[in-house]
Amino acid sequence: MILFLARRIGVMLVTALCLTFVVFYLTNLPAKLETLAKTQAGSRISDAEVASWLDRNGYARPMLTRYGEWLGVMPGWTHEAADGTMTGRCYRAARISDPGAAPTRCGLLQGYWGHSTRFRAEVAEVIPVRLGATGLLMMWALIVMVPMALVVGVAAGMREGSRTDRSLSTFAIASTATPEYVSGVVFIALLASSTAGLSPLLAQWGWIDGPVLFQGNARSALEKITFWNFTLPVMTIALYGMGYIARITRASMTEVMTQQYIRTARLKGVSFANIVLRHALRNALIAPFTVIMLQIPWLLTGVVIVEVLFSYPGFGWTLFEAAVNNDIELLLAASVVAVIVVLLTQLISDIGYVWLNPRIRVT
Repeated sequence: MILFLARRIGVMLVTALCLTFVVFYLTNLPAKLETLAKTQAGSRISDAEVASWLDRNGYARPMLTRYGEWLGVMPGWTHEAADGTMTGRCYRAARISDPGAAPTRCGLLQGYWGHSTRFRAEVAEVIPVRLGATGLLMMWALIVMVPMALVVGVAAGMREGSRTDRSLSTFAIASTATPEYVSGVVFIALLASSTAGLSPLLAQWGWIDGPVLFQGNARSALEKITFWNFTLPVMTIALYGMGYIARITRASMTEVMTQQYIRTARLKGVSFANIVLRHALRNALIAPFTVIMLQIPWLLTGVVIVEVLFSYPGFGWTLFEAAVNNDIELLLAASVVAVIVVLLTQLISDIGYVWLNPRIRVT
């Protein structure tokens, strides 16, 4: 197990390094840097002013050099203005003006994630807040999604070919085939619109106090989560994700129910409920467990549409803002967080195999 963990951690580090370099290369193409300069200094600046801005802010150096500066394996860039004022990456990191007191290296290895050009703040201050907001959304989505998916999948798999199986399988396929931007818009139109859907009728009948039943804008959930401002984004995510888990659970349950030990239990007179709960369910959960674990990185980076649609400033919304505004260091930090979450969930799912099925050994 120790050797397995050591190998997996090594793979995580190499994967993160490769991913961040790819993101760094794509965000530092000349056209992207020119767009960044015009976004920060003004869209009408000349080519000479673009080159001057890039030089002052350390973007004119070779790409590999700047990548090494971001990692913290090379000295940070410095720039001396015409009046003798010194600026540089490490001065900004240390928030000091004395060149002699600034560290030589100030990158990821030293704990400095960079400065966000979009939010005008340190990346280390932006990421935790946004990640925490998405964490709450992920938690409630999983609380709703996983039990619903398992119930649907197990109920369908217990009676393969029955009317219940066909009905639940159709529902699971329909939920998976409906993307978030469709179901989210439908939910808003039906439940959060003051001019269409159910809300005008409920308001007319006096069943609700406000103009809408649910809030289509979830920004207020940052201050206080309520049933009315958080239901729609949670249900939009849960509805899309539960179908795939339900289908995998149904297929796994169907396969387990045909095994020889299940038939033996039936012949011994064990009740159907005990067969399902005590014999079939644990083995049937091995494949769904992997899918459930893979939903976590999807929830982290795949909720961009939902967070933008419902104006919820979480990690996905921040990732969207960073991409639109070419916020290089925020994009790099987000990619590091995303790859760590993906690889950690894969590691947890591998360890979970051993718990669910003792015949599986990790070496």
